[in-house]
Amino acid sequence: MDELIFRVKDRYRPSWRHLVPLLLICVLPGVFFFRDTDVVTASWVSGALLVLWGVSFFLVRRSGTTVGADGITISWGTGRGRTHPWDQIRWIDVRETRTNSGTVRTARLTLAGGRRRSLPALSHSSLYPLPEFDTDVRRVINWWELSTDPAMRVQPPMRSRDRITPQALGVVLGLVITAVIVIVVLAQN
Repeated sequence: MDELIFRVKDRYRPSWRHLVPLLLICVLPGVFFFRDTDVVTASWVSGALLVLWGVSFFLVRRSGTTVGADGITISWGTGRGRTHPWDQIRWIDVRETRTNSGTVRTARLTLAGGRRRSLPALSHSSLYPLPEFDTDVRRVINWWELSTDPAMRVQPPMRSRDRITPQALGVVLGLVITAVIVIVVLAQN
């Protein structure tokens, strides 16, 4: 089989609709600092935010997933990435996360130690649709099935964070924070 390469830079094409808000986030703090401080401080703040944004953008564009004879290599933008050999991969599945903008589906693998790793560039959402997502995930699973012994394929149990949605976690945290605030206010009275 041919090596499969999934790169973020091939998937996410930045458009002005995405870049303008990010640039405003970098420039507006400088404008507000300029109002309260001098030009040098405002320039440093805006420049630092632009550099931080640029480095983050560069790292995201370099990330990707490579599937080959040695295993699955995951790169998050720095270095050559980390290769997870086939004999260490116990399961490959798709995680669905509901967000305010829709459902995000991301391919991930489970290692022998129980750790799970998302595969960069193998995700599908309404903001960044990937029409061939299911086909690509199936191709990765085919590589895995051809490269491993069936006895080594073990589906991991559900974890609590797999059952709890981000919205439910937000509600619980909101209730806890509210309870702490009420307790502190009552203790002061």
